[in-house]
Formats: sequence, C-alpha cells, structure tokens
Amino acid sequence: MKIVVQVKLMPEAEQAAAVRSTLRTVNDLACWVSQVAFARGVPREYELRKHTYPHLKAQGLGAQAAQLDGSARQAQG
Repeated sequence: MKIVVQVKLMPEAEQAAAVRSTLRTVNDLACWVSQVAFARGVPREYELRKHTYPHLKAQGLGAQAAQLDGSARQAQG
C-alpha cells in the first residue's frame, strides 16, 4: 500500500535558494538518466543503475537518491 503525503515547504530565503538549486540538480540528473536509459535501451532499474550510479554519486547525490533517481524517472515516463 502506498501512502501519498503532500507537504508545503516554507523555507527562509537562503533555504529556498538551496532547495531550488538541489531540485534543479536532481531534475537535470534525472533527465540525464532518462537519456542514458533510452540511448542504451535499458528498461530495467537494476541494469540502468549499473550505467548511472557512479556518475550520480560523483555529482553529489546521496546513495539512496542516486539509486531511486532512475526508477522514479522511468515510472513517470
């Protein structure tokens, strides 16, 4: 069972800039993962992770985000 929770962030100005920057970075990397998946014809999360995880980690994503980034983007597409 999935539970969906909607939250409203109310960051201070400095925090808002950090959130925007983080979301922009994650979105850009998610687009890159999607391009890799399409270019390599890799439809499955585990196989895709082999091609993308090292780069995502090198770009500063934490381990959990780096692993989930590809599967989340694939689920949307």
